[in-house]
Amino acid sequence: MEVNVLNISGKETGAKVQLPESVFGVEPNDHAIYLDVKQYLANQRQGTHKSKQRNEIAGSTRKLHKQKGTGGARAGSIKSPLFNGGGRIFGPQPRDYSFKLNKKLKALARKSALSYKAKENNVVVLDEVNFDSIKTKNYINLVNSLNIANEKTLLVLPAQDNNVYLSSRNLKKAKVITAHELNTYDVLNAGKLLLTTASVKTLEEAFAK
Repeated sequence: MEVNVLNISGKETGAKVQLPESVFGVEPNDHAIYLDVKQYLANQRQGTHKSKQRNEIAGSTRKLHKQKGTGGARAGSIKSPLFNGGGRIFGPQPRDYSFKLNKKLKALARKSALSYKAKENNVVVLDEVNFDSIKTKNYINLVNSLNIANEKTLLVLPAQDNNVYLSSRNLKKAKVITAHELNTYDVLNAGKLLLTTASVKTLEEAFAK
């Protein structure tokens, strides 16, 4: 798939880049995408939820009344889960939600997400992206020039660039990552995928391994 290369002013440079079919033209596997997104979201969970059981509740362990003859049920202490303020039965406990996936499956999921973006013509290739200073206005001017100010954008750089990253950090609909940080969730969550000619080569090399 051939795409015109634009500059940061949104104008065509006259150059074209070939998006490799092995990365942007595969048959999408929806189940692989589902598993990779599920793992990504699971890994974001802290898993620190916790409720107190009856042995952790502060209170007396005195028996409330005699065992028999009251006409009511037996009661061991005020910390019983049956009483208001007692411990919770089968409450949430800290746990690790993360799970592992095969590397080949994760690669297939990412290539499937990139292929979906390419088929929908939501891939924009720029010659390069660099800012002289850290200003949010710089990134706003970039998306305005590309006429995508109202869409979520994911800019994939070949390497870390603090000026670009910090210029986009205050914008809700913008995210900047490097090619090595690419993940299925971010690709699908973005309306437009912004790449540079260098990041296209980096992605091709990364998935060729």
